[in-house]
Amino acid sequence: MLRIDRITLREIRLRLREPFRISSGVVDERRILLLELRDASGVTEWSECVAGELPNYSPETVDTAWLAIREWLAPRILGKGIGVPPEGVHDILDRHVSGHYMAKAALEMGCWGIAARLRQTSLAKLLGGERERVATGISIGIQRDPDELAQRAVAAHAEGYRKIKVKIQPGADVEFVRAVRQALPKGTDVSADANSAYVFADAPHLALLDEFGLTMIEQPLHRDDLVRHAALQRQLKTPICLDESITDMQRTEDMVALGSGRIVNIKPGRVGGLGMSRRIHDFCAKNGIPVWCGGMLESGVGRAYNVALASLPNFLLPGDLSPSARYWERDIVEPAWTMDAAGMVTVPRDALGIGVQVDRARVDELTVRREDLRAPGQA
Repeated sequence: MLRIDRITLREIRLRLREPFRISSGVVDERRILLLELRDASGVTEWSECVAGELPNYSPETVDTAWLAIREWLAPRILGKGIGVPPEGVHDILDRHVSGHYMAKAALEMGCWGIAARLRQTSLAKLLGGERERVATGISIGIQRDPDELAQRAVAAHAEGYRKIKVKIQPGADVEFVRAVRQALPKGTDVSADANSAYVFADAPHLALLDEFGLTMIEQPLHRDDLVRHAALQRQLKTPICLDESITDMQRTEDMVALGSGRIVNIKPGRVGGLGMSRRIHDFCAKNGIPVWCGGMLESGVGRAYNVALASLPNFLLPGDLSPSARYWERDIVEPAWTMDAAGMVTVPRDALGIGVQVDRARVDELTVRREDLRAPGQA
């Protein structure tokens, strides 16, 4: 049994090594919401809320998550007994609170991290992960022209990345993907990610991407439109992967029933945490739907949870699990996340909790606001 008696919220500012552009905007500095949770026994662990600064990827932001955690969500678990593993935390946080999945996930995943430490085991083992290493892909933002994108793809392939995913949008799609495909060796895993940049009327244009043998086209249409995704999938040879559309089990079941896609990107922050991620993983495995773990420009704290999740058996495609140096001049964890020459990240199965230590001095240096939440009766 675990009992959280204090949660410290911190916002840090962490500048990217270079701007990252997708169809809905560009990011050059991440406002990151970190949580430090403490159990009544004194055990602590960190988690991360993946919400962005603006409500473009999802309706949530750093500021809405901070409010939701403080006002509605943290009081539900502070000072309360929680089982280990903490399977029930998702439902406790979800009851009569609509949305706010990323805020819920930050708390829920922190409970999993604490639970692993209390069990004297790693998060990966507590989740049931089986892999010692996980395959890693890269997500390359929208570039100025096809040649620049192709050069970046070639460089990433040479580094060992097992999947090359390129961001696309109208006006920067077919010729950009063609340049990447022609520049890379035959058989390289190449995908395109639209982040909902298209409408169903673009179906004939999107069908032009079929010639490139892509592993997937990720989230071409609006997040709420499973029906039109199904109609689009019937017109494409390339598998559609759903990302923003998948927020819970019901949406996953609807995707399969409608045929809205053939692959699922599981981001634990987007679906409310690790418990729901595992349920979606298990359902997809039973239905022959491969899954992979997407990224949200996380710090090394968020990356730890993604790596542990990606060690589950149905994560069959390389995840967006780039090493720390891909995004940050200096991460906030030790050791920093690395990738070997074969494009694999080692799962810290023999380390306690999330498998990395937070550099507290670095976090203190980067903190721009902080708030302590305590269980009733705690000074």
